[in-house]
Amino acid sequence: MWSHGAAEPMRYVVLLRGINVGGRNKVAMRALREHLDDHFGNVRTYIQTGNVLLESERPATEVAAHIEQSLPSRFELDSELIRVLVLDSAAFGSVLDQAPPGFGSEPERYRYDVGFYLGVAAADVEPHIPVNPEVDDVSCGDLAFYHRRVTALASRSRVSKIIGTPVYAALTIRNWRTVTALGQMLEA
Repeated sequence: MWSHGAAEPMRYVVLLRGINVGGRNKVAMRALREHLDDHFGNVRTYIQTGNVLLESERPATEVAAHIEQSLPSRFELDSELIRVLVLDSAAFGSVLDQAPPGFGSEPERYRYDVGFYLGVAAADVEPHIPVNPEVDDVSCGDLAFYHRRVTALASRSRVSKIIGTPVYAALTIRNWRTVTALGQMLEA
C-alpha cells in the first residue's frame, strides 16, 4: 500500500514493454491504473501502450520489481514478454536532453522514435541497429537510442530488422511525441 509518510515521494515514468501490442497481452488502462493505485500514488496513464506516471517513496528498482511481479497475478499475460522500465524525473529528463539537435522538429518529413534500454547499455545495442544511410539516422544516448527515418522512404528503413536481434527483448520503443508528452506530464 502506498503511504503518505514523511519522505517526499519520487515521480516516475513507467514504460511497460509487451502489453497491448499486436492484440496480445491486452490490459485496459483503467484497470492498470486501479491496480497500481493500490500500491502507488498519483497514478496516471498515457495512451494504450503501457505508459504510466506515478509517485512512490520506493527506489525505481523496487517499483519496477513490484510492477513486473504483480502484473501477471492481476492480468492474463504472457509474462515472458513483459518488461518494466522505471525512470525518475532526472533520468527521464536526461533522455529528453540527450536527443540529437533538432530531433522531432520536422514531423512532416521524418518519423522519430526512441528505443529505451532495459538492463543493457548503448554499447550492447548499437551494433544491432541496422540502418539504411539514405533513410535512417541513429544516435545512441546513455539510456536510449534515437532513430529518425524519412517518412516518404520508410519502407526502405532497416531499423525494423532490430526485431530479430538478441537485444530486441531488452528494448521498449516509443515515438517522440509520446516521449515528450510524458515529459510534460511528469513536470506538470
